[in-house]
Amino acid sequence: MKNSIAERVVDFLGGYPPFNMLSNKTLLQIATETTITYLEKGDTIFKKDDVCHEHFYMVRNGAINLYYSNGDVKDIMNIHDTGDVFGLRPLITNEPYKLTATANEESIVYAIPIAVFQSATDYNTQVHKYLITAFASNAYDPYSAEVAGEIFVDYLPNRSQDMVNFQTANYTKSPITCCIKTSLKDAAKKMSNHKIGCIVVVDDEKKPVGIITNSDIKNKIATGLFPIETPVTNIMSSPVMTGKKGLTIADGQLQMIKHSIGHLCITKDGTINSKLIGVLTHHDVLVTLGNNPTVILKEIKRAKRTKKLRTARLKANALLKNYIEQNIPISHIINVISQINDAVTIRVVELALKKMPTAPPVTFSWLALGSQGRSEQLLFTDQDNALVFEDVPKEQYEGTQAYFLELAKLITKSLNKIGFEYCEADMMASNPEWCKSLSAWKTQFKDWILKPDEKAVLLSSIFFDYNRVYGSEELVDDLTDTIYATLEKTDLFYKFLGRDAVKSPSPLGFFKQFLVEQNGDQKELFNIKNRALMPLIDAARLLILSKQMRGVNNTYERFEKLAELEPNNKELYESCSYAFKALSKFKTRQGLLRNNSGKFIDLETLTKEEKLKLRRCFKPIQKIQEILKIRFDLKNFI
Repeated sequence: MKNSIAERVVDFLGGYPPFNMLSNKTLLQIATETTITYLEKGDTIFKKDDVCHEHFYMVRNGAINLYYSNGDVKDIMNIHDTGDVFGLRPLITNEPYKLTATANEESIVYAIPIAVFQSATDYNTQVHKYLITAFASNAYDPYSAEVAGEIFVDYLPNRSQDMVNFQTANYTKSPITCCIKTSLKDAAKKMSNHKIGCIVVVDDEKKPVGIITNSDIKNKIATGLFPIETPVTNIMSSPVMTGKKGLTIADGQLQMIKHSIGHLCITKDGTINSKLIGVLTHHDVLVTLGNNPTVILKEIKRAKRTKKLRTARLKANALLKNYIEQNIPISHIINVISQINDAVTIRVVELALKKMPTAPPVTFSWLALGSQGRSEQLLFTDQDNALVFEDVPKEQYEGTQAYFLELAKLITKSLNKIGFEYCEADMMASNPEWCKSLSAWKTQFKDWILKPDEKAVLLSSIFFDYNRVYGSEELVDDLTDTIYATLEKTDLFYKFLGRDAVKSPSPLGFFKQFLVEQNGDQKELFNIKNRALMPLIDAARLLILSKQMRGVNNTYERFEKLAELEPNNKELYESCSYAFKALSKFKTRQGLLRNNSGKFIDLETLTKEEKLKLRRCFKPIQKIQEILKIRFDLKNFI
């Protein structure tokens, strides 16, 4: 006789990781022993310092708060909703719980017996990797944080990784060399001029006889063991380890591990008895193996062409997809991708400066605006940027601006080639309106703040989220000082921002149906950006500006800061922070799935559970908008 309850549990479990990695037979084995628990809001599942249970848990419906408590202080670490697993400590380490788990609302939770689960998944490394990652990303204690750091630094491999291992290694084909009689001083100069970390010592027939690395110089010259003028033969590592042309990544990596080296000399016949034709480094192996954030950043910094930068940024997209699939916390994903985006922009500016006929006439700063300015740009979107340059005499202004406009055109063109589309509204530094001196920018912001209108609010909402990516920090600090000093002179500007922040009502209609587009190409689609994300973004910006808080640009971080500043509204602000992160993750998933920005969603393609998750994220929007209406007295201003 069939167990219909167990089969319903199987249907649910099979839709979420790590259970979607298991066979139906294994799922049924687990589901038959799974306990279903109903919880009222505030009910506790386990408390900090409790002895670990014999189960771990999965949310079927509702939401579960995980928080760290210290006396009367409670810090929410995470909010889990449908499909999320939690309480994994008994699976990983036999220690008391570090967090407390309570129901955030009416909830149904599956309690999955650990012994049954472990028996059913004993040899499934993919499942174990997922659970270790989930545990490390949600744990509170310092040890687990360290484990999480190690997991996140390395690229989480996918099924194609084994194929990559057997690709031909991409080594340096024009290695820098020196002869046996060269002094260490001359060899070091050569390394410095070419910006490399090693140099190969060759004989008269170009056969490799030794190798010198930065470590050799540090350990043998800087310590005083040898004088700087010593011959290279005195400090080189010899004999060298060699490989032949066409060796695979797996072979190269194996040799490096076996001999504890970071460089492999490639010769014609694979031995030290033939001519040197290349060098394979540990960095080369990592670049080929996968999308390690550190490797991508190094690749960006070393890029000399836009094409190389595009390749590196595309690797970041693959990294993003993998992180999303592995259910890595969105806050970590945002931090990683934001660093990569900024690194790409910095390198683009550096390369553009090299193309200019002269050095910049004065100091300047390149500003990222909008989503990149808030460090929230995950997928490729259009560009929003600006440039501020040092004040110059009136007669020099036109020529100075012309220089920076030319520079900005090179930069925006390269960013476009990399994948960041031109802004349709031309809100880019290549537009004279967004390429100005410090004084001109100060005047602009004063006009927006003191004489607000519809256009001013639209533009300032983008420009208030600026972030200095390259150039003078002092210029940007000076501009910021002026902005906040001007904000103290008026309340009217806040009302305009407030009116803009509440113009989009809750994304749900009267009968709790999704509000979709009514006409145009996007008819019947749901605009998750405008209807769900922007109300939270606008609210966070307005509230943080009204608190005169500087240096907090990211939306979820703004809400977390507001929770600190207003303990009486802490629960709402934390809910807004969580909702923003969940919506961002949902939008990113949709964008990756459909190879677009993820802005518009076809609701018919969503499962019931996905729709429920979306609806839950909408709850704080109405509440935060009510606060804005009261705080900024918008009742008669809308």
